[in-house]
Amino acid sequence: MGISSFCGRETSFSDILVDLVVHLEMESDDEAVKNAQVVEARARNISHNVRCTECGSQSIEDSQADVAILLRKLIRDEIRSGKSDKEIFKKLEDDFGETVLYAPRFDMQTAALWLSPFLVAGAAAGVWAYQKHRQKTNVHIMALNLVRGVPLTPKEKETMLDVLTPPSPPGRRRWWGLL
Repeated sequence: MGISSFCGRETSFSDILVDLVVHLEMESDDEAVKNAQVVEARARNISHNVRCTECGSQSIEDSQADVAILLRKLIRDEIRSGKSDKEIFKKLEDDFGETVLYAPRFDMQTAALWLSPFLVAGAAAGVWAYQKHRQKTNVHIMALNLVRGVPLTPKEKETMLDVLTPPSPPGRRRWWGLL
């Protein structure tokens, strides 16, 4: 006889046990799917930041080279064994060198690489500021102001600049577009 009646149906102990086992299996399947998704997401993230040693211009995620396929498998195995992303990057760097990473560390050897965009931008800003200053400052006008003791009016300054500024040679422009 059944243990209890559920919706007019007799439920036996074996039915309850079967339902419990099925429910636990479904939970374990859901957990396995979640774990697989986490492993896959971490592996893709790491793979996008590792350069293919054969191609050089592609990440191992995008490359179909044999070594890239092996590295992707290695990364997934390392994740499943419980290693952190940092430990995996360190292992890859130790095995293949720092050039395998798309984002090298900031240290004394890579300082020029990291700082070069700022140095180039600073130099360009300096050249631009110097050119602007040179265009606005004319030694002859400054000397004339000192001799007269009274600053020139804007109209006089314009006339003096027209007279004192040599004409630019025809067809000759600097590469940055300034006359």
